[in-house]
Amino acid sequence: MSGIEVITFGCRLNAYESEVMKAQAEKAGLNNAILVNTCAVTGEAVRQARQAIRRARRDNPHARIIVTGCAAQTEKQTFAAMAEVDAVLGNEEKLTSASYRSLPDFGVSAEEKLRVNDIMSVKATAPQMVKHIDGHVRAFIQVQNGCDHRCTFCIIPYGRGNSRSVPMGAVVDQARNLVDGGYREIVLTGVDATSYGGDLPGAPTLGLLAKTLLKQIPDIRRLRLSSIDSIEADAHLMDLIADEPRFMPHLHLSLQHGDDMILKRMKRRHLRADALRFIEDARRLRPEMSFGADMIAGFPTETEEMFENAVRLAEEAGIAHLHVFPYSPRPGTPAARMPQLDRSLVKDRAARLRAAGHMLHQSHLDGMIGTRQWLLVENNGLAHTENFTLVAAPGLRPGELVPVTITGHNGKHLDMQLTAAAAA
Repeated sequence: MSGIEVITFGCRLNAYESEVMKAQAEKAGLNNAILVNTCAVTGEAVRQARQAIRRARRDNPHARIIVTGCAAQTEKQTFAAMAEVDAVLGNEEKLTSASYRSLPDFGVSAEEKLRVNDIMSVKATAPQMVKHIDGHVRAFIQVQNGCDHRCTFCIIPYGRGNSRSVPMGAVVDQARNLVDGGYREIVLTGVDATSYGGDLPGAPTLGLLAKTLLKQIPDIRRLRLSSIDSIEADAHLMDLIADEPRFMPHLHLSLQHGDDMILKRMKRRHLRADALRFIEDARRLRPEMSFGADMIAGFPTETEEMFENAVRLAEEAGIAHLHVFPYSPRPGTPAARMPQLDRSLVKDRAARLRAAGHMLHQSHLDGMIGTRQWLLVENNGLAHTENFTLVAAPGLRPGELVPVTITGHNGKHLDMQLTAAAAA
């Protein structure tokens, strides 16, 4: 091979940072290299990264393989010990061209492979300017990194460090750059995006940042948030839900569970009533609002009754896009030291929660039939509505915004018919 290939795992922030990594590596003159940007959310994510590294080496025996990302930050020795890996970069180091210029030669020891510093010592997030998000028709912008909270199941703060925000002016400049490049939709992303601004002068909020972007850049057609913690939603965000049609009617929530005792043991900052109240308030302001959510099944000490509370929360909230994770103990986290459930029970409960999510999704799809929607067309013959529902869109040009009427669904995505205006 020649050039630089990037293999990305995990979140939208990683997808954004992969573009930064590739640009910085090219700036450094790196060639014939594979950059693997890992995720540490679950043990399975780490396993998949190791598998991808081995496959990359088999397919490209002479390429240089550089591993980075959250798993490389939290398990640096694991990756340094792999014979297939030539270098391991930390989450901060991966974003600078100097890191790629100073890579070791082939055949060095595991210790010499490491370029991973103490992420907790990082106090600021430098704005990164990218012109293109490869393979995507929507553009991601990093507004925040790290997390100050210590949920008992989560290893990510140890991979990302403490919360730090990108200054508002830099976010506006990046958004304007991407919109000028043709992107119709902007997605604001971070590790704990709703904590945005707490470390900046004047403590601006995520909602205020979103308002400022839409005011200063009228050509933004659609603005989304990648994921939020609803307990941190501010008044500006609620204003956007109520009054701003360019703010998309879909929010992905970090719920994690629906039982108050488990939420406390997770060290979450909300209870089930808080989550339901936020969803009710948002729907009252914007009836077409849809919700996605992350939920964990099989957390330590979870009883059958506690699990059923989680299912009921998803049903009461009408979660249209439920992302279910079987609990995965991460070494070094408090939850890993709690009494664990049998793995077969964890998998069974995850399957049952996914089944409930499937039924909720079917109900959501049924409710979309007959509605008129604007679609943003993707690169794969699919599209997304404003409330982030997937639609089959064969023959339409990627990046287009088109009006359609929803005619049915196949259980996975909606079917549509172009409106007369679009067909003309």
